[in-house]
Amino acid sequence: MEKNNETKQYDCSRGCVVSRSDDGELNCSYRQGCCKLEVYDWLSGINQEQYKDYFEVRFKNTRKGIYVNGSGQTVKMGDIVIVEATNGHDVGIVTLEGPVVARQMVCKKIDPAATEFKRIYRKAKSFDIEKWQEAIAREHETMIRSRQIAAELGLEMKIGDVEFQGDGTKAIFYYIADGRVDFRQLIKVFAEEFRIRIEMKQIGARQEAGLIGGLGVCGRELCCSNYISAFQSITTAAARCQDLSLNPQKLAGQCGKLKCCLNYETASYIDAQSRIPKVSAPLEFQDGLAYLMKTDILKEQMSFSYDPHSLSNLFTLSAAEVREIQKMNKNGIKPESLKSEPEPVAPEFISAVGDDSITRFDEARKRKRKNKNRKHNRKSNSAPQDGGTKTQQ
Repeated sequence: MEKNNETKQYDCSRGCVVSRSDDGELNCSYRQGCCKLEVYDWLSGINQEQYKDYFEVRFKNTRKGIYVNGSGQTVKMGDIVIVEATNGHDVGIVTLEGPVVARQMVCKKIDPAATEFKRIYRKAKSFDIEKWQEAIAREHETMIRSRQIAAELGLEMKIGDVEFQGDGTKAIFYYIADGRVDFRQLIKVFAEEFRIRIEMKQIGARQEAGLIGGLGVCGRELCCSNYISAFQSITTAAARCQDLSLNPQKLAGQCGKLKCCLNYETASYIDAQSRIPKVSAPLEFQDGLAYLMKTDILKEQMSFSYDPHSLSNLFTLSAAEVREIQKMNKNGIKPESLKSEPEPVAPEFISAVGDDSITRFDEARKRKRKNKNRKHNRKSNSAPQDGGTKTQQ
């Protein structure tokens, strides 16, 4: 068992485990939960005849596609298969089967009746997997060399990743560039250097972060690597409507762009803000002016103070109450005072153990001290007062 563990290699970019047996045979198995853009099969065990031949096949990182089984073999999730490619063939892992593939088609807006799907030729054999692993082993070295060539040619571009086709005859170079790049000369040099067919594919900074993967500041896997496949434009207006600090270091993700999660709650904040009145002037009361100090958007509450430079004495009103007071001020009516409103009671501390007070330990110590004092008093009372010794009669 120790020898097998030493020869195991975990390929998280493709979601598989590669190992060699004692006989030298190469084994490759699907490792569920290690893939980017993984989909949970919540319809497993349900059969639908119209989707029985449709399978989702995964390649490197976030590249995957839907294929039709034209091999006549029984294909199931976790199988390594040979699939049709533009030139030659490719090797991938089946990660979804059954009716959940139809749900994926709906998400990707694919019409099965009007789309011509590529085919699954057959299951991969041992020599196919050997050739596939040899091509994978060339990817890192090819990426480093391609970056050097691009720098020598003076091209303003960054090659983020290289993916070899399963048969080793073609490679996809993923690059990032701010402007248009003329890489015709670059393709010629690549073809002479690597002796393969070249495909250049431009990606954005968010897509690069999805390809590489990582953990966000929330401690979870990056959203672009976990489930986001269609990226929407994000502006600082999403941060402004949520009253977030406009600090670029906090708002930017690992890709250097604004975080995708800024858009998650924007609609809820915009909806809540539509019910909050705009306060451009202080509210007028008989005992003075009340200035708006802070607003809780989701709770739809607004806090006012008679002192515009202090946050010590705040009086909280609901958005509906503020709107009603504004109407009264507009008609020349001034309410009595904000101080007549009940002051909010500060929540008591609740520990993780239960509803006990955190000062319960201090109270216990005081009780122990009282008990000690009582015992000490009893002993002193029972002792003879004249300082003599007791004699037995």
